[in-house]
Amino acid sequence: MTDLADGLDLTELVPDIATLHRGLDATGYLADEGLATALFCAVRLPQPLLLEGEAGVGKTQAAKSLAEFLGTRLIRLQCYDGIEAAEALYEWNYPRQLLAIRLAEATGTHVQEADLFGRQYLVERPLLQAVQHPGPLPAVLLIDEVDRADEEFEAFLFELLAEAAITIPEIGTVRAAVPPLALLTSNRTRDLHDALKRRCLYHWIDYPDVGRAAAIIRRHVPSAAEDLTTGVAAAVQRLRSLDLQKPPGVAEAIDWVGALTLLGASRLDGAVVAGTLGSALKYREDMEVAASRGVAWVADGS
Repeated sequence: MTDLADGLDLTELVPDIATLHRGLDATGYLADEGLATALFCAVRLPQPLLLEGEAGVGKTQAAKSLAEFLGTRLIRLQCYDGIEAAEALYEWNYPRQLLAIRLAEATGTHVQEADLFGRQYLVERPLLQAVQHPGPLPAVLLIDEVDRADEEFEAFLFELLAEAAITIPEIGTVRAAVPPLALLTSNRTRDLHDALKRRCLYHWIDYPDVGRAAAIIRRHVPSAAEDLTTGVAAAVQRLRSLDLQKPPGVAEAIDWVGALTLLGASRLDGAVVAGTLGSALKYREDMEVAASRGVAWVADGS
């Protein structure tokens, strides 16, 4: 985190799309014009932003880079199948409550139930941390892979996204003094509820073209040869045309170039593809599909 935000507000930090675009670029994140525009609107309106796209296209990194550019805290909630509200919002510190009860018993003090459910016994989870973030700038709240959670958890998010508030039955409604900048990501493994989408701006992040993918790779592996980064970007695009369980994204392309650079490769050919394809493809069945087309086709399309 930088000190860029000291003494500034969001209007000064992000006066226009071009400033945000340059700021993201300075963090190493190459956003296209569409994504920069969506992030600008999310920051300045402000309004939650839902980013959808295939795995590995840079959805999570967009939130991280935004927080880095603004110089504010990133608070991340990683969703998963079966996640419950308590794991995202808050839990009560039961051991500490029990200790308070035993101490009261030892001293002959009567403990009211309300005494045991005060803020001193509250364990803050990501959503509550974001709502209670003191500022001066809002925290960037990343709700990652929201499509992995169930519809009940989606409904739980409505109050937070619409009102920047959370209700704790024992305490009441906690409203954000500085509402967080909420970014939600989805790999679209299932459709999200319309009520959730209505509360959000929306942007689809597509796979970058070969030129932009190569530029992104070079940002992450600056020691890689230019021919190698371009070759891998093109090869990954060809692999996505196959019927794969998990098409490779930009993240896999970066890993592949990193491995090839470590091995001293300066360009992509059939020999190096054969030994390193596991950097890009993560399923045995996908490896077999690629092998059926031949390593030469993967390397140069021939």
